[in-house]
Amino acid sequence: MARAYTRREYIRRIPGSRIIQYDMGNLSADFPLSLSLAVKNPASISHNSLEAARIASNRYLQRKAGRLGYHLKIRVYPHHVVRENPMATGAGADRVQDGMRKAFGKPVSSAALVKKGQKVLTVQTNKKNFRNAKEALRRASMKIPVSCRIIIDKGEELVK
Repeated sequence: MARAYTRREYIRRIPGSRIIQYDMGNLSADFPLSLSLAVKNPASISHNSLEAARIASNRYLQRKAGRLGYHLKIRVYPHHVVRENPMATGAGADRVQDGMRKAFGKPVSSAALVKKGQKVLTVQTNKKNFRNAKEALRRASMKIPVSCRIIIDKGEELVK
């Protein structure tokens, strides 16, 4: 995977990230169980899909476990600025445009470059809400453009 394009002092207009929060739920409690969503292959995850995954999992956990029954954390940040070379369309567009000559592109969004096996989301909860946390991570994985797996980080003996 290529090095991230992150030198923001050289980029004129940087698109803002859509991610509103990185930590949700009960931030002060110490939960005995911890589950994570890890990607199976290296990928770039856009800030839009990270926000969609956050909304899907947070909404499900709030409904099932209550506001104080979990702690959800996004573990990646979209540093990489994605560029696009916009192509003109319509009559006379071929005379206006250079095609792929000097095709550096303009910044359009940001993405998080993740490695194989890297954890994207983590949910901490208690034994009672284990199935709900697993379902919330499954719903979040549907929003991410690469296949994921759910890993139990802490408290594996509690769910056997």
